[in-house]
Amino acid sequence: MKTVKVVAAVICDSLDEKKQIFATARGYGEFKDQWEFPGGKVEAGETPQQALIREIKEELETDIKVGELIGTIEYDYPTFHLSMDCFWCEVIEGDLKLLEAESARWLTKNILYDVQWLPADITLIAEIEKRME
Repeated sequence: MKTVKVVAAVICDSLDEKKQIFATARGYGEFKDQWEFPGGKVEAGETPQQALIREIKEELETDIKVGELIGTIEYDYPTFHLSMDCFWCEVIEGDLKLLEAESARWLTKNILYDVQWLPADITLIAEIEKRME
């Protein structure tokens, strides 16, 4: 099975406090309307952090600061294996413009489960919930 290496930004309102996180809904494909953390594939020669900065600039026209690694999700979809490094991030410049996603929401700790997460992303929600204020 092919492995796809990606990175995801768990963008929060503040790396120090983490009261809200930013999630986006897919506007296309098999998982349309399901929610995820923005990010994408790591290109050859990039560190995960560099990939995340580039992907968020492309998807949201926003500059971010990449914080600590929350965890790496290993998940088997029917046609590929996903290996996803998930990092805490915060916006340093820009307004989070949706260039690829269909919708977006800021979620507080008490409403993290109010959206339908993608199968891989949901595996990280309990860990994020523990670390939010």
